[in-house]
Amino acid sequence: MIVPTMAEMMAQGKQPEILFWVGAAGSYDDRAKKITRAFVKILHAAKVDFAVLGTEETSTGDVAKRAGNEMLFQMQAMMNIEVLNSYEIKTIVTADPHSFNTLKNEYPELGGNYKVYHHTQYISKLIKEGRLTLSSKKLNNKNVTFHDPCYLGRANGEFESPRDIIKKLGTKYTEMKRSKSTALCCGAGGAQMFKDAEKGNKEINVLRTEDAIEVNPEIIATACPYCNTMMTDGVKVKEKEKTIQVLDIAELIANANEL
Repeated sequence: MIVPTMAEMMAQGKQPEILFWVGAAGSYDDRAKKITRAFVKILHAAKVDFAVLGTEETSTGDVAKRAGNEMLFQMQAMMNIEVLNSYEIKTIVTADPHSFNTLKNEYPELGGNYKVYHHTQYISKLIKEGRLTLSSKKLNNKNVTFHDPCYLGRANGEFESPRDIIKKLGTKYTEMKRSKSTALCCGAGGAQMFKDAEKGNKEINVLRTEDAIEVNPEIIATACPYCNTMMTDGVKVKEKEKTIQVLDIAELIANANEL
């Protein structure tokens, strides 16, 4: 799969349709890299002209901000905005809701104004425009539930795009008891993923996995690399790895359409 960088595009005098912001997890975590590859396959299938920043992409500063280090956040953000603006980037798509939220809501006040899509929103757009057609054969009637990422759902009010996609794949969709605006966090947000657990009798990701197990799914669909990690760990704790898969929506599409 050919993934051009913005530097390569500019050298050829080209401006891509979108910039794909890969994010830290999608770049470095072995499990999340599979989500990145799946989304790239979708972009290729839909003939989207895109590029990545490559080595010029650094952290959005989300974790620094959530952990209370505003100065480090602003330093990271300003560095990214300088790079993005130098390339005259207009539209950004990311599979990471944390990057999505930060780029969309927190960069404008620092001079970074872009049209920002979460990958489920952008995939929905491609489907509506007739650029991407989904097959419903492979996942036909598989019981799928969806875990709402905090920074996609409650923080940005996007509940329908992921669900619409899952239903279009021909699945049997079952909603968890706590969902949409009342969904429970996976336990990773707000920089919690990078610190030790606090006192209590149960990890949040295990509690959230129990919510999912209640609806007897074959697949727990996610739309965030951190949620994917936390739900996968929860499935392991509950010893359900043989019966329940945890997959990003991009992976569901890539698998169903054999991309």
